[in-house]
Amino acid sequence: MNKRLPYLREKTARLTASPGVYIMRSRDNSIIYIGKAKNLKNRVSSYFRENPDHTPKVAAMVSNVYDYDFIVTDSEFEALLLECSLIKQHKPKYNILLKDDKGYHYIRISDGDYPRITNEKNTKQSGSYLGPYTSGFITKEAVNEANRVFMLPTCRRKFPQDFGRGRPCLNYHIKQCMGVCRGNISSSEYRAVVEQAVEFIKSGSTQSVERMEEEMTRAAEELDFEKAALLRDRITAVKKASEKQKIINSGVDSADVIGIAEFYDGLYVSVLMYRENRLYDKAVFELQLPDEGDDILSQFMLQFYYKKPDIPHSVIIDHIPDDEELLTKMLEEQAGRRVRLHVPQKGRQLELLKLAKNNSAEYAAVKKDRTGREIIALEQLGQSLGLRNPPRYIEAYDISNLSSESMVAGMVVFEDGRPLKKAYKRFTIKEQELQNDYGSMREVLKRRLMHIVTGEGDEYFTRKPDLILLDGGKGHVNAVAPLMKELGLDIPLFGMVKDDRHRTRAIATGGREIQINSLRSVFDLVTRIQDEVHRYSVSFMHARHRKKTYSSELLNVKGIGEKKAAKLFTKYKTIAKLREATPEELAAAAGVNASTALELWRAIQEM
Repeated sequence: MNKRLPYLREKTARLTASPGVYIMRSRDNSIIYIGKAKNLKNRVSSYFRENPDHTPKVAAMVSNVYDYDFIVTDSEFEALLLECSLIKQHKPKYNILLKDDKGYHYIRISDGDYPRITNEKNTKQSGSYLGPYTSGFITKEAVNEANRVFMLPTCRRKFPQDFGRGRPCLNYHIKQCMGVCRGNISSSEYRAVVEQAVEFIKSGSTQSVERMEEEMTRAAEELDFEKAALLRDRITAVKKASEKQKIINSGVDSADVIGIAEFYDGLYVSVLMYRENRLYDKAVFELQLPDEGDDILSQFMLQFYYKKPDIPHSVIIDHIPDDEELLTKMLEEQAGRRVRLHVPQKGRQLELLKLAKNNSAEYAAVKKDRTGREIIALEQLGQSLGLRNPPRYIEAYDISNLSSESMVAGMVVFEDGRPLKKAYKRFTIKEQELQNDYGSMREVLKRRLMHIVTGEGDEYFTRKPDLILLDGGKGHVNAVAPLMKELGLDIPLFGMVKDDRHRTRAIATGGREIQINSLRSVFDLVTRIQDEVHRYSVSFMHARHRKKTYSSELLNVKGIGEKKAAKLFTKYKTIAKLREATPEELAAAAGVNASTALELWRAIQEM
């Protein structure tokens, strides 16, 4: 509880209703949060009201506020720009901060008569530079591709000093180097090729091909067939590289594609930057989960694009951000032209959006030791079921029986998309005398959920799952849902529906089915869960049935009743271990005399 709240409320009561920026400060006067408001009084008052329903993050921030400042602006847009500027300047603790944990990368074109194209992490050396780029992978690939396509030397020889010193290296013989070391290429000819390579890096293959095609035609008209053939081979190499790297016809001339993936307690944002129909750069950021109701896309874009020199013609996103109007105005003022925020529904741009999301998921996978497919599956499953967050901890149940005999249930657990076998549980149906799948499922769930209510049991039984899946349709869901309400538990509950061939078909709620066939990652995950819980429950049912069969055979031995048979299986668990027991050990376990134990031992050996 913040003891300064009475003072803060009194101060806020006199605050203006104008737009502006508020600056929260801690006891040592350091800035801990910066926000904008259309109405300063209303917005700031929401932090200090009595009986607040703040999220944990906001509550933590408010508890540390000693005082606050504010700056009045003429409009909400001015407040937005000021907020962005102050956040970048002060980096407050409770604001979302963009950190990509990487430095910048550059492409260097060295000085001299025979310049080289290299990938660098700084601009300390002489020469001209392209960049900065946020992705080291992009710059390295661009440099390697340009050197290979235009057959530029990558060795350590210095030209023209090393002309004729030694034979050409392997790259020359496999046609990946023009062989400058032979001394047959003039500086002007070499520089012309380097200029083409730089043009290829800067503007993509389309313009490079057009320019070289013009030169090839001119060389052919002047009967310089050797030069024309060289240009022809170079054009072919550029086109081949373009197809390999998907540079030609990417579907976007100038656009940023923003993909967001959520996993664990963080968000991962990938920005693919396309310029001149090719992938120009990439940046990935790891962010904290937003407070409920906050639009992470809006907050991210405001910080990412504020004062950014290179604004694309369009930004491809999965939804329109909350601050669309203000954000668009900021982008257009910085770019000096129209900027479009676009949510694609189909086609190539939707594919690029999926690619950006996959990049985010793969980045999260590296951080969290999971595959990108697992991360996307959990995120899409959560979205399909209307969950606020991806379900990290999933429990699934299946009933298995042979008529009214050997009625059992299995519970399997998937954590972060993978089986957590040490959390699996088995249940014997106790209350149902006749086969009743709905009644059995309700009985099992009641016994399991009571551990959450009472807090009694191991760490897995007392843990509240993010999602419960029942192997069955809406009938099973309707049988268990009232129980959840009775116990006061708010846990998402769904059924897993199979088709006539016993294959996963859909997910069921109490009144309808949700089709998942079109979401491959979700379909594969639910199928794995359904197959695993079915396997687990059936194996338990068969083991229990075999035990009952063996138990009935033991009853044929004179002096062995149900209680003594039960004692034997309680001690030895399996028929294999029973066979290993000596008559003396059987006598001690069942509490029988030596002659009965010997007859028992013979019966067990014949099983």
